Amino acid sequence: MNKTFKYALLIFLLLLPIGIATFLFVFGENTYTLDIYYENGVVSTNTFCNFQEGVQHRIPDFKFTAQDGSIIQQDMLEDKITVVSFFFTSCPTICPTMNSEMLRVQERLGNKENLQILSISVDPEYDTQEVLLAYGQALGSDPSFWKMATGSRNEIYDLARCGFLLPVEHGGDDPYEFIHSEKFILVDTDKRIRGYYEGTSREDVDRLIIEAQILLKEYDLF
Repeated sequence: MNKTFKYALLIFLLLLPIGIATFLFVFGENTYTLDIYYENGVVSTNTFCNFQEGVQHRIPDFKFTAQDGSIIQQDMLEDKITVVSFFFTSCPTICPTMNSEMLRVQERLGNKENLQILSISVDPEYDTQEVLLAYGQALGSDPSFWKMATGSRNEIYDLARCGFLLPVEHGGDDPYEFIHSEKFILVDTDKRIRGYYEGTSREDVDRLIIEAQILLKEYDLF
């Protein structure tokens, strides 16, 4: 296999997700819809979260502080399609890759006024508003599109476990002992979960980028 063919194949593979998205949104009526998670509630032995069986699960109320000092709460999810993640600024393992991939989401979808990113710190005692602001600036995130949030640790951990059904454990003074999910979560304007994606996987984030646009079209927000 010569180099020219290899380069052509690589370019084709890189452009394939864009081509799929273009086909879905340009040609004909898009009949592809995303799953709605937990339509019949969450079946779990976890009594801490007080899940309601038979009732559509929605993201519960929250109130946090963004990196620009503004207060953000659950009604922000009612205004736009939201991509959510959990991270912390001193994370030495998966967070750098996750945030690099989230930057790709910003680069590809940052021009969509009806879409936003919300990244919530699992180390809020260290990740103050000022720390998040400096971190976001160094990363190259757009604070008008990508909100980084801090707040009460108990509220954040309850939201992760009971709202997004993701694991989280505080690591104390050792950043390697923190446990949080690498998942990105796609949430619709009815505060329902519509997708989980591996935030460390380029291929899965490509799928997120496509499906976020499909969800925008579903809500007539594209």
